[in-house]
Amino acid sequence: DGVAALHNGDARLVRKFLYVVVGLIVIALAASLAYRLWGVNMMRMAMVPTRAFEQQAPVDAAAYRDAARWLARPDIPDNPALWTPAGQKPRAQAGGAAVFFIHPTSYLNRAHWNAPLDDGEANDRAALFLRGQASAFNEAGEIWAPRYRQATFGAFLTDAGAANSALDLAYRDVTAAFDAFLSQIAPDRPIILAGHSQGALHLMRLLKERVAGKPVAQRIVAAYVVGWPVSRTADLPAMGLPECARADQAGCILSWQSFAEPADPTLIADIFDQSTGLTGAARRATSSRSARSRRILPLASAARSRWASTSAMRTTRCMHERSRGASAPALACSCNRCPAPAATRAAARSSSRLSRRTCRCVRPASLSICSPPPGSN
Repeated sequence: DGVAALHNGDARLVRKFLYVVVGLIVIALAASLAYRLWGVNMMRMAMVPTRAFEQQAPVDAAAYRDAARWLARPDIPDNPALWTPAGQKPRAQAGGAAVFFIHPTSYLNRAHWNAPLDDGEANDRAALFLRGQASAFNEAGEIWAPRYRQATFGAFLTDAGAANSALDLAYRDVTAAFDAFLSQIAPDRPIILAGHSQGALHLMRLLKERVAGKPVAQRIVAAYVVGWPVSRTADLPAMGLPECARADQAGCILSWQSFAEPADPTLIADIFDQSTGLTGAARRATSSRSARSRRILPLASAARSRWASTSAMRTTRCMHERSRGASAPALACSCNRCPAPAATRAAARSSSRLSRRTCRCVRPASLSICSPPPGSN
């Protein structure tokens, strides 16, 4: 009888355990279904500020003469943009291009529409972005990356007027930083512009308002507008530079987005479709599936291999020599195209921040870039 009771007790425990497992599976499936159906709304509830937009005093270029306003600047030792992977070193000597980098959204708090400049969590996250993104330009020149009162992540999840006000405030900080940047570098120094996500959005507007049609446009080596769609018809004509069509081309714009598999660009595509381009035309007509490859600069999984920085570095040297009236060597005026497989594998092993996988060469009709296999990010 005791043995039978023991077996019965064990059976009950096993059944209870199975019930718990089944219950957890049901909860997980329900949560997955709920997220699929209402995920964006759930994100909005969690991330979009409920308070009114707070007007804040503008800052001018003079404020950005203070090193405390910068995450990275040539006179800030051990700044996060100087990070390099094992076996690599940052540029040993001053010179090269002056790189103006606008970091992506690092403020995820819904307490404010714009990040306070002294928010420790946002600053730590921004520094991490500089280590993983801005550092790709170490060999090409010296990196300047401003702190700015960025719009919170939730501003990209709503069409409320406060969201646009928050982005405008952030952009005004970026323009003040850019003006200070220009005033502190040599007037003939080549410039690389780069921004990711929110930083790319501000860079697009900066190109239209502060670069297009102005003398500084002649100094631009390249503008890397990464992680935000650029419409060939609704944006590009107002940005003052053409899209890059060759690997050895200077004074042009590169743009791509990367998504981890399973890729789902729906959220950013929805935001893009609801917006107006820099030319004043609606972007919606440029983002249909059939038109995407022709009207939006390439969406690709792009590896930040040394190919990008080496390409920029050589083009920078060429432009710098030309600006001094010198005859630059032919090699300095051309960029490597995607390297051979063995060289690509070595570059990926030694310097890829995000992926150790072998790179492959992708050559869309409009742009040559080196990228990892699909699914890399």
